[in-house]
Amino acid sequence: MTQGRPTQGRPTETNPAPARGPLNRRLAAFGTTIFAEMSALAQRTGSINLGQGFPDTDGPEEIREAAVRALRAGHGNQYPPGPGVPELRDAVAAHQERFYGLTWSPETEVLVTTGATEAIAASLLALLEPDDEVIAFEPYYDSYAACIAMAGAKRVPLTLRAPDFRPDLDELRTLITPRTRLLLLNTPHNPTGTVLTPDELSGIAALAVEHDLLVVTDEVYEHLVFTGAHHPIAALPGMRERTVSISSSGKTFSYTGWKIGWVTGDAPLVAAVRAAKQYLTFVSGGPFQYAIAEALALPDAFFTGFREDMRRKRDLLAEGLRTAGFRVYEPEGTYFITTDISPFGDEDAYAFCRALPERCGVAAVPNSVFYDDPEAGRSQVRFTFCKREEVLRKAVERLCDM
Repeated sequence: MTQGRPTQGRPTETNPAPARGPLNRRLAAFGTTIFAEMSALAQRTGSINLGQGFPDTDGPEEIREAAVRALRAGHGNQYPPGPGVPELRDAVAAHQERFYGLTWSPETEVLVTTGATEAIAASLLALLEPDDEVIAFEPYYDSYAACIAMAGAKRVPLTLRAPDFRPDLDELRTLITPRTRLLLLNTPHNPTGTVLTPDELSGIAALAVEHDLLVVTDEVYEHLVFTGAHHPIAALPGMRERTVSISSSGKTFSYTGWKIGWVTGDAPLVAAVRAAKQYLTFVSGGPFQYAIAEALALPDAFFTGFREDMRRKRDLLAEGLRTAGFRVYEPEGTYFITTDISPFGDEDAYAFCRALPERCGVAAVPNSVFYDDPEAGRSQVRFTFCKREEVLRKAVERLCDM
């Protein structure tokens, strides 16, 4: 027999390769999202779903009719332009100037995406190389971790801690290494409701400039700020050329199923994101893009009324949760409330949320799934208040009786 190379560590008939599952190793840690799990549990038990953040009513009727008009007129029924229909890109640029004084070219500095989730994925896939480090504020929306993993990068958490959930900028500085490529921000912040202050944003911007870092900022709750105001970091000195800003229509206009989002930023950054986005969905939601173009031009009274309506619902649910016995961390923005179940003598939020629908007919989400270290949010539970007031009142009654 001719002697060959050693077979140790190589698959042979007597030394078979270990079984490999269908999911690649980068995503092996990610299963069904907590939102799908808890929403399915709510449906199976007939519970009030205060877990997943979607409204139980549609947005403005005139915006729905704008989508119907677009469909009937044949606008967007075939592939729209890859960067988005010109009407929506114009509207996004006008919105950014109207509310924040930011001027972007609709042709080269605005990109329409399939919701903010695709915008996040495309941005991270475009801007990261394998083994780059990304600093993100945890707890974080679960797609952040998955998208960083898909890019082959490493996430580095900066933990926002109860009760105030403020970022420690001194700690942030210590986390920056020569491998740090990008800061991933979310303000207003889901799930804690924290809104970054001008001073905090200035400190973060100074570190980004000092270390030549890119910033991707998720601002989908920009019109849901109850304390202070939303300040885009892209408006700060030195940040325009290094920031990709992301927002979407779903949270503001209550048409989450339409999945219309957008990216704004300096032309080279937007071109990079577009290069990745074109191989994800290419385009989507053509008729809805025309409708959201009209939505972004609604008068100030709409945005003010929307915020005040959500403020009333926040206060209603927060007071009800306190009465039921939860420790409540009142949010400065978004339409979520983070609570703590320790007053019940319970520390396992995941088990608590699994049992809650059977106990009282209400579904919620455990914050522990939004942390790299589940112990950091072990006793925290998130509720949403983007529901009708009568639904929130019924949920409070059930929680008080559990």
